[in-house]
Amino acid sequence: MTIKKTKGLIAAPFTGMDLNGKINVKNVSSYADHLKNIGLKGVFVAGTTGEGMLMTDTERLEVIEAWVSQKSEDFRVIAHAGSTSISSAKLLASESARLGAEAIAIMGPPFLAPKGVNELVEFSKDVALSAPELPFYYYHIPALSGVDFPMSEYLNEAKSKIPNLAGIKFTDNNFMEMSKCISMDNGKWDILHGYDELLLAGLSFGAVGAVGSTYNFMAPLYYGIIEDFTNGNIEKAREKQRKSIEVINILIKYKGALVSGKAIMGLIGIDCGPCRKPLQSLSSNEMKAFENELKDCGFFEMVNSY
Repeated sequence: MTIKKTKGLIAAPFTGMDLNGKINVKNVSSYADHLKNIGLKGVFVAGTTGEGMLMTDTERLEVIEAWVSQKSEDFRVIAHAGSTSISSAKLLASESARLGAEAIAIMGPPFLAPKGVNELVEFSKDVALSAPELPFYYYHIPALSGVDFPMSEYLNEAKSKIPNLAGIKFTDNNFMEMSKCISMDNGKWDILHGYDELLLAGLSFGAVGAVGSTYNFMAPLYYGIIEDFTNGNIEKAREKQRKSIEVINILIKYKGALVSGKAIMGLIGIDCGPCRKPLQSLSSNEMKAFENELKDCGFFEMVNSY
């Protein structure tokens, strides 16, 4: 399989829900238009930011189908098919292929997690071969999944067993390991950087593509980081990264980047509704305080200035 390298930013979109907690995909078209307008190269659907693991298989496929309808030559759709159930993961993979997703991905199953790289590769292989025509990405996010093996070992083991292996969504701060993966097999693999607040560090280690949640509303700022880095304006790139970190610290303060990030989407005109339990959305008082802190740090001016 020819591996299509990702260059630029891919958003991890929030999943729209109504006040009763039901999936609401009515805004996906306008959401996609917004992402395209700010330069996003695609979406990584139904992953962590999309609350994928809190949804049923049917709900996830509804969301994936809605986003697939927005794909184009310049806007790709990667469907997250990860699950604690191998049967569910295989179903999500095969159905995502049928619906027209461009690629699939899974994280390591967090419940009764694999005890070694070989077990993880075997799990991955069964899912990947359920959609053999699609590029397959492993989603490495050990802070949430608890599955933490050297990804260079994963690539070495998987490349002979998973013919549609394309790369890794690398959401970890082990840059030595990420760099090793980027350079493996003459740079064959598509290694997607996963921590927004560390994008500049990822670029310095060789990343050229990235997936993140704050790209939903701050992509121009991050493209500024990429441009400054490319042109050798490192101090300017650092300053932009510091601005993103300032915003992310506010997101973390207000119930985390998923809950508060979803709230930001409403503030910029794309209502994604509440989060699904056990997550709790911001109260009205919290929302007012959150919006004031964003204003105080210059978030709205910053978003519009790049």
